[in-house]
Amino acid sequence: MSRYRPPAAPKSPYITAEGFERLQAEEKTIWKRRRHVVKILSAAAAEGDRSENAEYIYRKKELRGIDRRIRYLQHRLPVLIVAGARPDFKQQVFFGAWVTLEDETGAEHRYRIVGPDEFDQHSDYISMDSPMAKALLKRHLDDEVNVRTPDGARSYIITQISYD
Repeated sequence: MSRYRPPAAPKSPYITAEGFERLQAEEKTIWKRRRHVVKILSAAAAEGDRSENAEYIYRKKELRGIDRRIRYLQHRLPVLIVAGARPDFKQQVFFGAWVTLEDETGAEHRYRIVGPDEFDQHSDYISMDSPMAKALLKRHLDDEVNVRTPDGARSYIITQISYD
């Protein structure tokens, strides 16, 4: 059995202004964290035998994770497009919209459509690459939206759209 995995589909390059600022701040703080970890790592390396030095092994692993995140941010930040303009037609779903949906049972759900680099900030943020967001984009107020989920097809009605 091979370990080959096909490459992942490319992520959309769009991000909100708040998300972009958060990623820039993360990049600055992660560099400070890296300096701290390197100091601790060099002290642990000076203790001698590295094969049985738990502190050294742990810090090397932590440094790999930090370097991986720095590399990702350095490659991702320059290609991101900050979408800050509000649409003229506010009765249609576009990037950055807060959308309130009503399902078949009458329960309401509220989501914000954001870029794939920021949907993990809040539980009500969804990535524009997700099936739900793809079904919602360019829909209008009071439209019925059908979404395929792992539990089966679900139907929603758009009850409110806002860009605040």
